[in-house]
Amino acid sequence: MALHIHDTLRREKRLFTPRDPNRVSLYVCGPTVYDYAHIGNARPPVVFDVLVRLLRRTYGADKVIYARNVTDVDDKINAKAAKEGVAIGEITARYEAAYLADMGLLNVSPPDIAPHVTDYIEAITKQIQAIIDAGCAYAAEGHVLFDVSSYPSYGALSGRNLDDMIAGARVEVAPYKKNPHDFVLWKPSKADEPSWASPWGEGRPGWHIECSAMIEQTLGLPIDIHGGGIDLVFPHHENEIAQGVCAHGHAHGDDAHDEYARYWMHNGFLTVDAEKMSKSIGNVLLLHDLVQAMPGEVVRWALLSAHYRQPLDWNQTLLEQSRKNLDRLYGALHRAASVEAASVEPPVEFLKFIEDDLNTPGAMATLFALSSEIERGMTAGDEGAVATAKGQLIAAASILGVLQADPAEWFSGVDEGLKAEVEGLLEQRAAARTAKNWAEADRIRDRLNELNVVVMDGPQGATWRMKG
Repeated sequence: MALHIHDTLRREKRLFTPRDPNRVSLYVCGPTVYDYAHIGNARPPVVFDVLVRLLRRTYGADKVIYARNVTDVDDKINAKAAKEGVAIGEITARYEAAYLADMGLLNVSPPDIAPHVTDYIEAITKQIQAIIDAGCAYAAEGHVLFDVSSYPSYGALSGRNLDDMIAGARVEVAPYKKNPHDFVLWKPSKADEPSWASPWGEGRPGWHIECSAMIEQTLGLPIDIHGGGIDLVFPHHENEIAQGVCAHGHAHGDDAHDEYARYWMHNGFLTVDAEKMSKSIGNVLLLHDLVQAMPGEVVRWALLSAHYRQPLDWNQTLLEQSRKNLDRLYGALHRAASVEAASVEPPVEFLKFIEDDLNTPGAMATLFALSSEIERGMTAGDEGAVATAKGQLIAAASILGVLQADPAEWFSGVDEGLKAEVEGLLEQRAAARTAKNWAEADRIRDRLNELNVVVMDGPQGATWRMKG
């Protein structure tokens, strides 16, 4: 078995072969910290957290270096600061802290490096100058723009043809642009906006150049994997490639894009009740609110329930099913609390799925099979089988980043009234069965079914969980 990932650039699933197995590099575009993240913003960090966990298992925790940037200079940040009458840094610090706290509740491991744009201005200006020196950018009226016509492979990632884009351009073209699709590398700042000195005047970087410069500074080129949401394919990632390649004089090579990132991965869109999230519709769901209302693992499970490249529709049914699925798995662990888990690897079937382009739905199915093995082992009193299945379940779940809580604590969140009723019914059921009062036992069973409860009988008595 070996990891295969779908490469957006080549439009096919490829065997993953790192440039250096002793230093596997991954970069994912991170948050712009001007507000709380919405649920769609949470999909990339969760998806790529699974990838990082898998890479660390495969190559060694100390052999993988993962960078996720923080955009802390942006028009939206400026607008938020102006509206509140506070410094830019107050806005970015507040929302970065909230983002990291929310990621923690989703069991998203921190990246090894979290570069902030404002810490890399010098690197950004140096890279811009290198692009100018390579003949791929030009200065005009305080701006520096990338000349898209200088990079023949422009459009390869997104599958767009530059001539068609120029011919169909309907954007207002600034008079200092050579081509309609030339994009900004540096721009002047307004009087009340943050600015830095540069050879082209006081100003600040364009969005795309920030990631190119930070990737080169923190990870070196080429990196192994570049990830992000599918909405970033064009123009952000398309422009990143052009900048990163041209800064090193590789603009005209057929495989010049390989000098920047060797594999590109993108997760699909997320909708809410089959509609695109929009402030005008009023269906924007903030992650910060969701993780206060339910366990973060439920949100994480829901985000991983569809294959990462496929669209995911967020709705109440999805959340309810995700909670039931986790209840079932935690229920098996809770029932097997007296049996120590064996120190074993995840099962082959699980690895087969997860190494096949992060097939999380298939991988999740193997977790249910393991939970069933635990239940059967406990019923039969086979502690050896239970220990093995429990160890495999824990090992597999750790790659998905779930089942990280104590099972008893997980169920402590069950409504106390329901818990008291169920436990009372179980006592009555035991008494009825001892007395061979089968009619009463059947009545109690029917009531437990109404409560959506599964009863599991074993040598030490009955335990229960919510149906999954």
